[in-house]
Amino acid sequence: MTQYSDLEKAINTLVTQFHSASPDKSATLKTDEFKGLLSSQLPNLVKGIGTEQGLAAIMKKMGVGDGEGISFSHFWNLIQSVATEQHGLLSGQKGTSCSCILL
Repeated sequence: MTQYSDLEKAINTLVTQFHSASPDKSATLKTDEFKGLLSSQLPNLVKGIGTEQGLAAIMKKMGVGDGEGISFSHFWNLIQSVATEQHGLLSGQKGTSCSCILL
């Protein structure tokens, strides 16, 4: 049996949690499904989902257009932003901009 690393498990968790948020296993999430995902899985790292303005800002940051479903690619944009911010906090640098290149 394959032993996965912690990082591999984390990536698998991101993918499975995203797809688990859609009751009909759709490729995209509706806004309420996405809010539920953030509330349950990222309650301490993603702020502002409780207000319409906050949610609209998050959606814009992810590149989601009006009336558009939220794809995993959109979700990944948010994860990248949150991870970069977390990197800055943990390394003690404010406003850190990660120069990582994601393939």
